[in-house]
Amino acid sequence: MLISASLVATSFIVGKAITPFLDPVVLTLIRFAIAVLFFTPYVGHRYGLPLPNRSALIRYSLISGALIGFFWLMFLSLRITTPLNTSAIFTTVPGVSGIYSWFLLRERLGPHRIVALLLAMSGALWVIFEGDLHRLQSLDLNHGDLLFFCGCLLMALYMPLVKLLHRGEPMAVMTVWILITGCAWLLLFAFAKLPAVSWTAVPMTVWVGIVYLAIFTTIVTFFISQWATLHLGPTRVMAYSYLYPPQIVLIEWILYRDLPPLKIMLGILIILPAMIVLQRGERIH
Repeated sequence: MLISASLVATSFIVGKAITPFLDPVVLTLIRFAIAVLFFTPYVGHRYGLPLPNRSALIRYSLISGALIGFFWLMFLSLRITTPLNTSAIFTTVPGVSGIYSWFLLRERLGPHRIVALLLAMSGALWVIFEGDLHRLQSLDLNHGDLLFFCGCLLMALYMPLVKLLHRGEPMAVMTVWILITGCAWLLLFAFAKLPAVSWTAVPMTVWVGIVYLAIFTTIVTFFISQWATLHLGPTRVMAYSYLYPPQIVLIEWILYRDLPPLKIMLGILIILPAMIVLQRGERIH
C-alpha cells in the first residue's frame, strides 16, 4: 500500500503537468480507454467477459458516473490549483465515504472514523488557506479547490456504491465494466469536442503521462488495493490516502528542490495522525 499510495500521489503531479494540453473530458476519456485496452484481455482470459444484462449495465453505469465525475473535476481543478492542495482535500474521502456508508449501507461510522475525518478536514483547511485564519473566516477559497472538493464527494460515493451494487461477480470483471460504461459516459460529453482536438499538436510527454496514469495509477493500483484489502481490510487500505500530501511534498522536493512554507507543512502534520487513528480503530473494531 505504500507503493500504491506513492503511485497515486504522482497522479496529482502528472495531472497538473498534462491537463493544460487537452480538454479534461477528452483527457479522462483517453485515460479510461487505455485502461480498458490493457485491462480487458487479462480479465477476459482469467474470468471470461460475457455481456451484462440491462440491470447490470445500469449498476455499472451508476458507479462509473461517480468515478468519471471525480476524474473530470480533478483534471479541471488542476488547471487552477496545486497538487498539494488537491491531495490534502482528497484526505477527506475516507471520512465522507464512511458517512455515505452509514446512510446507504447502515454501516456503523465509529468514533475512529469521525476523529479521522475531523483531523483530515482540519489539516486540509489549514493547507488550503495556508494557515491564514483571516482567509478561512472570509472563505477566500480557490475555485479549483472547490471544484476538487465536489469531485471528492463523488469519489467518496464510489466504494459505498460498489458494496451496494455488487452482485457477487469477480471485482476485476466489475471494474472492467465500470471502465467501459465510464467510456460511454465520457463519449457522450466529449463527442462534440473530439473533432476540434489538434491531435498532432499534443506533445509526446502528454501521451506518456496519460499512459502512465492509465497503467500505473489505475490498473497497477487496482491490483495492489484488491490484494491489500484481503489482508488489511478496506478501511485500513483507505487510510493510506492520508499519506498523499507528505508524499507529494517529497516528490516535488526530489524533482524541483521545492518545499512548501512551514505553515503549510503544519497542516500536513495535522492530517497524518488520521491514518493511525483509522487503522488502530479498525483493528480494535
